[in-house]
Amino acid sequence: MMNVEHIGIAVKELENAEKLFSALFQSGPYKREIVESEKVSTSFFQINQTKIELLEATSSDSVIASFIEKKGEGFHHIAFEVEDIVLEMSRLQAEGFTLLGESPKKGADNKLVCFLHPKNTNGILIELCQEIK
Repeated sequence: MMNVEHIGIAVKELENAEKLFSALFQSGPYKREIVESEKVSTSFFQINQTKIELLEATSSDSVIASFIEKKGEGFHHIAFEVEDIVLEMSRLQAEGFTLLGESPKKGADNKLVCFLHPKNTNGILIELCQEIK
């Protein structure tokens, strides 16, 4: 793993959360994107080398809607940048981690992504990200 790529925060209303984080960071989001496969609308902020991804459900049956229903708004995941996501998935699976998906899928911000099940990571949802070249 190379570095922390971003921190994901689940929100009920993206527009309100963008206003809050824009005031907090004194800067607006650099990108807004809908990821149809995940039924989520995202908004990205960047402060120096740190990225924050806000996630709003676009459907009541999305993972984010379920998360907010169970736990409320707040920290959702931490994402780590990797050089070769397929190789890293194989390595982690061999180490005993449970992957949420057999192959990487297209995520937001021009990334291939895969998640590790929180039961193996002290309750933290971990995302692996590789830039699509």
